[in-house]
Amino acid sequence: MSDQITKKDKAKNLYVAEEDRANHTICVLGATGYVGGRLVPQLLEQGWKVRAVGRSIAKLKCRSYARHARCEVMEADLFNIDSLDPVMNGCFAVYYLVHSMQTGTGDFVEKDRIAAQNAVLAAEKADVSRIIYLGGMIPDDPNISHHLESRAEVGEILSHSSVSCTVFKAAVILGSGSASFEILRYLVDRLPIMLTPKWVRVESQPISILDVLFYLSGCLNYPETAGDSFDIGGPFIETYEKLFRIYQEEAGLRKRLIIPVPFLSPRLSSHWLGVVSPVPVALARPLILGLRNRVVCKDFRIRQIMPRRLTDCRTAVRRALAKVEQQVIDTCWSDAGLVEQPEWSVCGDAGYTGGTVYHSAYRVKIAGDAESIWQKITSIGGDEGWYCCDSLWSIRGWIDKLVGGVGLRRGRRHPSSIAVGDALDFWRVLDVRSNERLLLLAEMKLPGEALLEFSLEQTIAGDTVLTMTARFLPRGLGGILYWWAVYPFHSIVFKGMAKSLAEKSGKRIMEGPELVDGPAPRCHISSSK
Repeated sequence: MSDQITKKDKAKNLYVAEEDRANHTICVLGATGYVGGRLVPQLLEQGWKVRAVGRSIAKLKCRSYARHARCEVMEADLFNIDSLDPVMNGCFAVYYLVHSMQTGTGDFVEKDRIAAQNAVLAAEKADVSRIIYLGGMIPDDPNISHHLESRAEVGEILSHSSVSCTVFKAAVILGSGSASFEILRYLVDRLPIMLTPKWVRVESQPISILDVLFYLSGCLNYPETAGDSFDIGGPFIETYEKLFRIYQEEAGLRKRLIIPVPFLSPRLSSHWLGVVSPVPVALARPLILGLRNRVVCKDFRIRQIMPRRLTDCRTAVRRALAKVEQQVIDTCWSDAGLVEQPEWSVCGDAGYTGGTVYHSAYRVKIAGDAESIWQKITSIGGDEGWYCCDSLWSIRGWIDKLVGGVGLRRGRRHPSSIAVGDALDFWRVLDVRSNERLLLLAEMKLPGEALLEFSLEQTIAGDTVLTMTARFLPRGLGGILYWWAVYPFHSIVFKGMAKSLAEKSGKRIMEGPELVDGPAPRCHISSSK
């Protein structure tokens, strides 16, 4: 108890006046995530100097806030404690907005534990004054999910350091692009009749992303929040069935028939959710397990400390729908994840390490400069589709969903703007060079690793050569068989895409499309880090 009092007293003595904020650095760990990506601009708007930290410097530099005069972007890995020292050095406060509950991360509980412990050690070493953490609301139930247990454990680790920690605990976060809202949207949009688990009538206290950001950014102005933990929720308690009804009404849909049934286990529910929504099974399962418990605020002290007119669920859903319709989603749940280009793709490592990289490349020469066709390339995917054989792409997406992958439904963040780290259907953007190169990494379930590259070259005569190259590093015999099974479709799909891209850009095809030897991989490691 004495340690807690000391930490709170220390924080109270370090209140920063508004006119002095520009001289104090705030570190945001997880700056490219859903919440972190929205918090950084808000802190900058309030006058703070911000150090935005993520695992990919290329991904950070593509964010709009990276160009702000008071923003510094830095790369760090929470599993490499040495990388944390420079990012926390000289910081007044640190926001901890990271978790490992992503596809393919294995034991996320252990990973979250190690990451939090490393963050504490680095914060103590840097003499940081405050840590602010956004965790999950913990129900009064001994049988809670591993996800909620992990979020609670991270809060405990951060709180038991010598640094004053403010812990905010939220249930369902509603906002355009949030995992909860996307699940809600796809279920109600696509299913006029919903067979749901019994948890559909469990109560929760959803909170708008705007209110979450208010508490996170504003707590620095309220020293009494230091060294304490707070439940944050919206003004009303709702069941998930009520949320479905609110969305249905705000979206102008016909009344949905909702039938709770006892035989839908969390495992079955997560697989069904993975098929219907863009959220992959690996992420859906821990979320579903967390929905079984009633999660509502147990204390309301934060409302007295930081008064605000909170956003009700209907207003939050209406705002999120407006963002979706206007296609101006600031951040999305799919933004999180490491952006790392496989070294075999850039320096030919596979050849001398015993691996074989298969490739298939098609080239077409188009009259005129590259700008107009580049605009079409960067608009690919999402609602625009893939310019050829969309039915084949859809089938591949459905197959991926059935085996637990992300499928095509993630779409894209913006209809025409594209940046490193963006999710693009079942691809991830690794490299973007205007009028020159777009490189995509496959995030579908595959027996190997796959890349798709669009490259443009200007000829001496002023024409443009477009080359589309698929590269695949197989994993075992299954990977080799997979490559040769899909290889015949490349001729159909790539030729059609090249022709369609030329037509949609209003350019005349001068040569091709034709099969060519793929260009030699180029070393871009330094530029993709």
